[in-house]
Amino acid sequence: MRFYAYCIGRKLKIIVMATIKSTEAPVVEAVSNAEDVLKESVEPQNEVVVPQTDEPTEVSVDTVAPSEPEPATEESAGEPVEETVAESDIASMSKQELVEYLQQLLVENPAQNIRKEVEQIKVAFYKQHRAEMDALRKEQEGQQEEQSAHELDPLEVRLKELFKIYRDKRDEFAAVSEKAKEENYKAKLEIIEELKSLISSEETLGNTFARFRDLQARWKAAGPVPQPYVKDLWETYNLHVENFYDFVKINKELRDLDLKKNLEAKSALCEQAEQLTAEESVVEAFHKLQKLHDEWRETGPVASEYKDALWERFKAASSIVNRRHQDYFENIKEEQVRNLEAKSTLCEKVEQMIAEAPTTHKAWNKANEQLLALQREWRTIGFAPKKDNTKIYDRFRAACDKFFEQKRAFYSEIKDDMEQNLRLKERLCEAAEQLQDSEEWKEATEKLLALQQEWKKIGSVSRRHADAVWKRFRAACDNFFERKSAHFAQIESAYEENLARKKALIEEMIEVDIKQGGYDLIKEFQRRWSEIGYVPIKYKEELQKSYKEAVDRLFGVLRGIDREQSMDRFKDKVSSLRQAGEKRLRSEREKLYNRVKQLEQEIGVLENNIGFFAKSKGAEQLIAEVQEKIAKAKRDMADAIAKVKLIDGE
Repeated sequence: MRFYAYCIGRKLKIIVMATIKSTEAPVVEAVSNAEDVLKESVEPQNEVVVPQTDEPTEVSVDTVAPSEPEPATEESAGEPVEETVAESDIASMSKQELVEYLQQLLVENPAQNIRKEVEQIKVAFYKQHRAEMDALRKEQEGQQEEQSAHELDPLEVRLKELFKIYRDKRDEFAAVSEKAKEENYKAKLEIIEELKSLISSEETLGNTFARFRDLQARWKAAGPVPQPYVKDLWETYNLHVENFYDFVKINKELRDLDLKKNLEAKSALCEQAEQLTAEESVVEAFHKLQKLHDEWRETGPVASEYKDALWERFKAASSIVNRRHQDYFENIKEEQVRNLEAKSTLCEKVEQMIAEAPTTHKAWNKANEQLLALQREWRTIGFAPKKDNTKIYDRFRAACDKFFEQKRAFYSEIKDDMEQNLRLKERLCEAAEQLQDSEEWKEATEKLLALQQEWKKIGSVSRRHADAVWKRFRAACDNFFERKSAHFAQIESAYEENLARKKALIEEMIEVDIKQGGYDLIKEFQRRWSEIGYVPIKYKEELQKSYKEAVDRLFGVLRGIDREQSMDRFKDKVSSLRQAGEKRLRSEREKLYNRVKQLEQEIGVLENNIGFFAKSKGAEQLIAEVQEKIAKAKRDMADAIAKVKLIDGE
């Protein structure tokens, strides 16, 4: 017996050393027969991390290795269950009732049991508080005396005091809970030491097994331990359980009964875990899954043929619940980050409005509407992350306060400015009245337009003077421009006659046979065109374009005739050169080739010059002349190329 115990102890030492080197050591559960236990593969357990704070944004879920996940944590063991309170009841309370209800909860309940109610009270209270402040600010803005800074609300002060009491109690409970976990950890280490001693015990099998069952019961009854010790503690405990079963050799019949019972229990746990995948509350499903993992760990093994399939079934359901839980809080975090970005953007917009403060009454009204729209948009955005929520709200409120301070300062000075603006506009009225009878149409027009521009630059005047001074100024301007319109209406009829004459001349140019008149006829058309006077300005550009197209067409016809004659003459010349010898023919081709290169350079220079002309005033005529030179150079280059091809026999 002692020799066998020594061998078992030696084996345990080797296993423990292997465990230290591996972070994924198998976990073996307590079973009722040791003979076949070592033949079975180990059933891993999912590790579930319990939220340690009241804020959902700070919850984290550890990712479990797919091959051999770690055992479920014991962090949630012994935690009080929070009572569910109808949110609609809390939402319907007044601010006074909310404060009294929170005080009652703190007196009658442990702090760890009232987290949901506290959060609901906080949301309901500040929803009413913000509504009251928005209503007060709107009322003050209507009176042009915004008061963004408000006196401290006594109920808000009392609410914050109760929140501090709640947090202190909650932190005190957490400290006590952590101390209890340390004590539980020491107790479980003692149980492991006692379990190790059973291997070398010389007691009867019945007594040894009774002690083993007692140790199992004590282990199960012991509470949770600190999270960093959970994995190593469970691995060490289960390794010693395995060695104990090797030592005591429980009979096979008892083992089979135990395996059957464990199969039924774990099948039921699988069903419960699968039901949790459809649980409406993701958080509640997560906490229920933790309890199922606790029960799974405390349930013994099953027969080898069922073990893998059963575990995969339980693990698959657990993975779905864990993923839903993780996704739920990750989505909350992402949404809160997006909310922070959106609120930061609103803060930047208000701060930009402050940096570019309006300078007129009209601009201030428009800016005020924009700010109210930003405030309405702010109220549609949800919470930011807890560590940033108060900061971003304070930033937005401070920016709004600064805006209204600037607005009040503006309206305190605007009265004097309006008086000054009235005097300036009266002077413009006098100047316009002096010009209204002038017949220097161009000069007077420019001066009146300048007065109108200056009028626009002057700020507003008080309402009791605004209409009268504007009508006076407008009457003087209208009088002048009506006289001007009547004067130029007489000239308009002559312009219409000129328009008809120029259109008739263009039609004549289109229908003429230019081959009969030649270039002299084109000059005659140009002379007749220049003798016709002005046309209405709205037809000038279109008419000039039609005239130019007609002239270009006539020149094009004549140039085509000249080009044909020139090419015929060149053909005769090429024939003569061929008879004179190849040398003279090559010389002619070389001259033409050099001419093409020269024309290319000239075209490049002329096109480059157009870029310089475009930057100077009155350059239209120069540009037109250069463009004509470019067109002529391109025609000459085309003729030279055609002659080269004629020489080459193409």
